[in-house]
Amino acid sequence: MILNKFPGIKALILDMDGVLWRDTQAIGDLPAIFDKVKRLDLQLLLATNNATRSIDEHMLKLNGFGVNVDKSQVINSAQAVAVYLSKRFPQKGDVYVVGEPGLKSTLSDNGFIHAESCTPDTALAVIASLDYSFTYEKLKKATLLVRSGLPVIGTNPDTTYPTPQGQTPGSGTIIKAIETSSEVQAVIIGKPQPLLYSIALDKLGTEPQETLAVGDRLETDIAGAQAAGCLTALVLSGVSTLDQAKQWYPQPDVICQDLEELIQ
Repeated sequence: MILNKFPGIKALILDMDGVLWRDTQAIGDLPAIFDKVKRLDLQLLLATNNATRSIDEHMLKLNGFGVNVDKSQVINSAQAVAVYLSKRFPQKGDVYVVGEPGLKSTLSDNGFIHAESCTPDTALAVIASLDYSFTYEKLKKATLLVRSGLPVIGTNPDTTYPTPQGQTPGSGTIIKAIETSSEVQAVIIGKPQPLLYSIALDKLGTEPQETLAVGDRLETDIAGAQAAGCLTALVLSGVSTLDQAKQWYPQPDVICQDLEELIQ
């Protein structure tokens, strides 16, 4: 078993898209994989850059694939954005969100309400993420708000999203559109930035060197975990390829085809 390479491991931080599934298609026998993790007596946390779903929606998807974990074991970049906003704007308030309902509800639960008709005087920031109904009007609204002086905060920089059909546009494409039209660089909150991994390690109560982070994307999952000091495992079931991994520095601690190979 590949995990035998890491005898001091106490916990796993797993990405989801490209590691557990490609959109609606499971990658491997997920119930068996999670049963094996439990038998290995490893702590587990799922940390995804995907901000399109609320945690309850992530739970529904996990349950649909036969995976049963506690709600406290799932975090995403939407939660990390809420943490960041709470520190920067403790007074709370309105924001303009280019993103899915799951992101809006997560922010709303933390006191940051999406206001369609907000103005530069009433809003705190523009929040940008993957939006399946992205339009020119949304881009125009976000651009004008940012050009007026509001900060633009991106959930995650992933330019693509792995599906059974192939790589489709991700959050990073929409963030780039707003950056291009506003001529302002977004503050990125999700991986590879450290906040999501800091939240994960705090929840697990483990040290970085005791924690193996598993992801499918070098420039976000692996880069962020390496910056946080975690051990890293790249799976080739999502975005990054073996050729890209060979060019990456520093190299991931292990490279395998998928999570099943890593665990089983």
